[in-house]
Amino acid sequence: MPLPLVGITMGDPAGIGPEVLAKHLQVADCAGIRLLLIGSGWALTEGAAAANLPPAPLPEFDSIDDLPASAGIVGIFDVGVPRPADFRHGQVQVACGRHAVQAVEAAAALCLDGRLAAMVTCPINKEAIHAAGYVDDIGHQEILARLTGSASTATMLMTPGLKVVHLSTHKPLIEAARYATRANVGEKLGLIHESLERWGLHRPRIAVAALNPHGGEGGLLGREEIDELAPAVADARRQGLDVTGPIPADSVFNRAIGGEFDVVLALYHDQGHIAVKVHDFHQSTTATLGIPFVRTSVDHGTAFDIAGLGRADSRGLAAAIEAAQSLVERRLQ
Repeated sequence: MPLPLVGITMGDPAGIGPEVLAKHLQVADCAGIRLLLIGSGWALTEGAAAANLPPAPLPEFDSIDDLPASAGIVGIFDVGVPRPADFRHGQVQVACGRHAVQAVEAAAALCLDGRLAAMVTCPINKEAIHAAGYVDDIGHQEILARLTGSASTATMLMTPGLKVVHLSTHKPLIEAARYATRANVGEKLGLIHESLERWGLHRPRIAVAALNPHGGEGGLLGREEIDELAPAVADARRQGLDVTGPIPADSVFNRAIGGEFDVVLALYHDQGHIAVKVHDFHQSTTATLGIPFVRTSVDHGTAFDIAGLGRADSRGLAAAIEAAQSLVERRLQ
């Protein structure tokens, strides 16, 4: 059988995605896997220039029917977006937003067709994709839900020693708090259990973070723990899931790092992201739950403030590729 083929989308060319990709190509260990870059040769060339590296001499393809069968970086799948004449690093540009989304769409289509074993994504910029006309797409999770028709998805952040799934991601804080209902928490707990079981972790130990300070102090600081979270945990336990909580957010992540839990359900974006990035920012990655294929990603944005300056760190991309390869191997087993 041919070695698994994993696609890596380049992200927004005006951000640091192509730069970290160009840096990673210098040291990539492709034992047992084939990597297909998805985007364009010009974007990778701009990334290499930002990193003060020579452009990678990779062939470009508009189909994947005749890719090399040996391990390594097999080439670039061209999404057909030309370089804008006024290209600038660190700026919102329509062509770059289009390039970013079309790369994700191409990779997802190849995954759904079974041509890719997994996809790894470099960062996209929300302003740029909106400028390009994708007004209903907020980020990768929403794009992938649209492409796959998945009704329930979630983002899982992973860093050595800590996994965190988010109840919601791109919601204003006040809306995220309202979203923390018994039904929504219960649905997400089921998704976490099913996804991690499918990825080889039998009966995962799940902790639910509290929403309010000190877990609400028996209702003195908010009733969400009493009215919504505790009932959702009880529902899940009746279904046979190993769920504990709600646990005050100032202690639950430390307890997970100590080995008490396999994963924490955080109730809003920053609650989980801060914990993971403080614990180990440079090796943190994300995975999407609820879609019918493996997708991992770097856990940083386009970083327009340093794009083009050669200062971007490629360790997150290396970790995301390693995570994708590990999940693919588990599925094959």
